[in-house]
Amino acid sequence: MGSKEIRKNQTLLCAPIMAETVDKMVINMDKAKQSGADLVEIRLDSLKSFNPYEDLKTLIKECPLPTLFTYRPKWEGGQYDGDEKKRLDALRLAMEFGADYIDVELQVAHEFNESISGKKPEKFKVVVSSHNYHDTPSVEDLGNLVARIQETGADIVKIATTALEISDVARIFQITVHSQVPIIAIVMGERGFISRILCPKFGGFLSFGTIESGVVSAPGQPTMKDLLTLYNFREIGPDTKVFGIIGKPVGHSKSPILYNEAFKSVGFNGVYVPFLVDDVAKFLQTYSSIDFAGFSCTIPHKEDALKCCDEVDPVAKSIGAVNCVIRRPTDGKMFGYNTDYVGAISAIEDGLQGSHNISATADSPLAGKLFVVIGAGGAGKALAYGAKEKGAQVVIANRTYDRARELANTIGGDAVTLADLENFHPVDGMILANTTSIGMQPKVDETPIPKHALRSYSLVFDAVYTPKITRLLREAEESGATIVSGSEMFIGQAYEQFERFTGLPAPKQLFRKIMAKF
Repeated sequence: MGSKEIRKNQTLLCAPIMAETVDKMVINMDKAKQSGADLVEIRLDSLKSFNPYEDLKTLIKECPLPTLFTYRPKWEGGQYDGDEKKRLDALRLAMEFGADYIDVELQVAHEFNESISGKKPEKFKVVVSSHNYHDTPSVEDLGNLVARIQETGADIVKIATTALEISDVARIFQITVHSQVPIIAIVMGERGFISRILCPKFGGFLSFGTIESGVVSAPGQPTMKDLLTLYNFREIGPDTKVFGIIGKPVGHSKSPILYNEAFKSVGFNGVYVPFLVDDVAKFLQTYSSIDFAGFSCTIPHKEDALKCCDEVDPVAKSIGAVNCVIRRPTDGKMFGYNTDYVGAISAIEDGLQGSHNISATADSPLAGKLFVVIGAGGAGKALAYGAKEKGAQVVIANRTYDRARELANTIGGDAVTLADLENFHPVDGMILANTTSIGMQPKVDETPIPKHALRSYSLVFDAVYTPKITRLLREAEESGATIVSGSEMFIGQAYEQFERFTGLPAPKQLFRKIMAKF
């Protein structure tokens, strides 16, 4: 651990090494060092053949980093299915040969620790671990579990639980922050992902990062590269403010890349994470500390998030949806905003002005235009509201007519079903805005409207920005329409959110540079 980097935390980064041969493990240890890991966890149970005496010597001698040896049995979620005595003998041998840490399971820890009593090398530490692949127990039960692990003589406590919902992770944070002993506390699964990024904020002993994507030793592990360069893991400390995107799904979002890079560039002490949320109200109640300072809201939570706010910006109120929630540092009150429509409408106006160079003082180029919005959810409401405000005639198209009618009545416009759009052609030169997730990765071959119907539109906008050019936009361009991609809306609303999050002016050049990489 060189002094070349300044750390705000003492949390170590550990790369799990799983391979079928010792040679592959040695190659991966070097990769782990290059990727920035502080130590490696050598999973002996992943080896196809294992000769303890020879192999342990080789692994320890060849490893460029400190070593943690784990020989995980089937009964604790690992791959080893043999004799218990042989397994524990191998771990004792690793200790004798100079391992820095070994991991033993709570079930066998008591006898194991007695068997090495008085033989432990000076710097050697025993991690005693407990894995729960079903759920995350109550704080009381977790506290008792930690106490049981400590009683075995553990130097370091390790608990891994499973998240059924993101609120479960808060209990692990609570245990971590109050622990009197070094503790590794991880929540497995996609809903537990934030436990792996935020553990330095709460003082966790280590977090795991894989050396390549897709090769994980437990569900939900991020790559070492993402931890270090996307989430700026070394910069996260006890006073780091946490921001993030509340959605379901949320894995596709580019927001963490954008905001973390921007925070770093302006020296703002914050981290921005994906929050995979099932129940918004419960999420916001659970993470009620002012350290959880601001949230972007995306599908399907924009309407529910509004109901949780103490105060809502009038525009967001008339749209009935928020895409940004700020927690006031003085009293923890929550303020809801909608920055979606600003980003989208100005991108569409820019697209219309394009070649026509209309002066800024004139009416909006949307005035008098027929503006068709696909989708009646939060983003659909935002666009319909914004277009109406600019003087457009709005038509809402939705799979279910009733929802389209409801929104049309609210803003004063017409309603059709999505199927009707195929033959909907009252005038030429209409504007189309898709606000549904049709065509979003992975279903990139879907489109909300057949190609032949696109001839009636002069401009087509798609709120989906993964992929950047959706099938809808590709076919619209082939039909002669101006196209505006969702990344324009995304970047417009991001400027405003960044300023609300940080109180600093958005680094607009940097935002465009980052977005250009996608």
